[in-house]
Amino acid sequence: MNPRVVVAEDEAIIRLDLVETLRDEGYEVVADCGRGDEVVALVEQHAPDLVLLDIKMPGLDGLSAARVINERSDAAIVMLTAFSQRELIDEASDAGAMSYLVKPYQRADLVPALELARARRAERRALVARVDELENRIEERKSIDRAKGALMDAHALSEDEAFRFLQRSAMSGRRKMKDVAEEVLDGRLTP
Repeated sequence: MNPRVVVAEDEAIIRLDLVETLRDEGYEVVADCGRGDEVVALVEQHAPDLVLLDIKMPGLDGLSAARVINERSDAAIVMLTAFSQRELIDEASDAGAMSYLVKPYQRADLVPALELARARRAERRALVARVDELENRIEERKSIDRAKGALMDAHALSEDEAFRFLQRSAMSGRRKMKDVAEEVLDGRLTP
């Protein structure tokens, strides 16, 4: 499947060139506009993989639009601007841009900028998934520890005995230890 792109550039000639170039390079341009406030709505409507934003646009500048898009979407954002000051690059990064392209851009630079942003988006997704997994493991571990403590207090079991009870109960019922721990904590399961 070709990457889906929304283009926001206030200069119509540049926007048309970008759209044509992106299509020639195998990207699916799902929408384009010349205003920052319109691009936010287009991103919500089309859920693209990539958003190419000019920094200076009417309605809402590209940096403000990037902040809103970054909060509401996981689309990879590429900033396009005629300005290359370090402060502006830093501000674009803080707004959620994953890549930056300076006008006048070279056709050969466009695809690498987009692909870099896509790669960073994939890395971000992987990190978010890993954080979620680790948070779930921590919650599971806390639940198991609370259940061990409850078994130790209520039934005078050692920590090893309480853990073995949870483990045996999970194995015999082919359930997760967290589910068994919840049953112990709810009072539905006792030794």
